[in-house]
Amino acid sequence: MSDTLYVTRDGLVRMKADLVQMNEDRMKIAATIEYARELGDLKENAEYHAAKEAQAMLHARIRDLEDKIARSVILEDQEIDLSKAYVGATVRVRNQKTKKESTYVLVSPVEADMASGKISTQSPVGQALLGKSTGDVAVAKIPAGDLTLKILEISR
Repeated sequence: MSDTLYVTRDGLVRMKADLVQMNEDRMKIAATIEYARELGDLKENAEYHAAKEAQAMLHARIRDLEDKIARSVILEDQEIDLSKAYVGATVRVRNQKTKKESTYVLVSPVEADMASGKISTQSPVGQALLGKSTGDVAVAKIPAGDLTLKILEISR
């Protein structure tokens, strides 16, 4: 993949920290494989096969994360156009049905964390908000039906 991945500075720092942790885990798995080899017959050695499978999955995750880091471009505050909702913007909205207000930070898929209000621009709500201005109404197609949100404020 060669698409640019726009991330916040914190998001890139978190991805790099995850990569460091994965490389440490890789060393632990290698030690487990070495220990399992010493146990003898590899054909019937469940510990060896489990460790090899974990190693393959971890290597795939490492390659994926390395690719994402390589394609990442940090969004600086001055690059964010606050007249519209884009990646990196904080958007305050009101649900037109329930009248409840919510605040979301639009982020790339790798940074999404709904618990902290960071939603992916590829999620239904993120897609609906993307490119909209203050005062606009966005309609997100979610499994429960249409979610109508009025944009109250866009900030950094």
